[in-house]
Amino acid sequence: MRLLAVVGNLSRDRVEGGPPRVGGPPFYAARALRATGVPAVVVTKCTEADGSLLLPPLRALGLPVEWRAGDSTAAYAFRYDGDVRTMEVEAVGPSWSADEVDGWVGAAVRRTRWIHVGALAQGEFPAETLAALGHDRRLSLDGQGLVRPARVGPLVLEPSPDPDVLRHVSVLKLSEEEALALVGRIDERALGELGVPEVLVTLGSRGAMVLARRQLVHVPAHALDGVDPTGAGDAFAAAYIVARSRGNAALAAARRATSVVASVLR
Repeated sequence: MRLLAVVGNLSRDRVEGGPPRVGGPPFYAARALRATGVPAVVVTKCTEADGSLLLPPLRALGLPVEWRAGDSTAAYAFRYDGDVRTMEVEAVGPSWSADEVDGWVGAAVRRTRWIHVGALAQGEFPAETLAALGHDRRLSLDGQGLVRPARVGPLVLEPSPDPDVLRHVSVLKLSEEEALALVGRIDERALGELGVPEVLVTLGSRGAMVLARRQLVHVPAHALDGVDPTGAGDAFAAAYIVARSRGNAALAAARRATSVVASVLR
């Protein structure tokens, strides 16, 4: 039985002006899943042309991978100044339909109990798609899909959340910047008004905030120097749902996730 699944687009990333490399929530979440040893499957898309670059590093992680060719591949350029990341969107990835969930995606995630949906931009996972994915399962959603417009150019967050999207979500993962763009402040009331049972706000080197049972608690990160932080949020989200699926309460799950992220980034 595959306990977990990660569903989302791979991306073609350039970090600090380097050559293109694999990126996207499926890859970075898969690194965390490998570290936990939990049975899981990765379901993903990119173009056939980009598959030769992006798929081998993903498959090398050793998890089952279900791939279909998309009509585009998401692409990003990153630069970092400490915890501050500047991004350029070079291409927008494909969307996922409810019909796909009824077909090949549904076959891939059959019998899973948790799914992390690695949305990269608005519109990738419409409400009807999340409803189909969430049938008899618990969903974790990357909040990038609520605040990132689906257009090329410098990334400027423009929140446009669909209330129907969040109705199907059990865990919402946001970066600090995304949380501030979405609700204006990081506190129990503002985050609680999203209506999601559990909200994770990643803070880079300062750790994360976890909202569960109407309480917001800070979880410190492990000290890491000189590492590439790209994908840390995806790894945190995946490790968190692994811990939750194993019966850990939200705060304990977040603490375990920080340890997994540290091991993955080192």
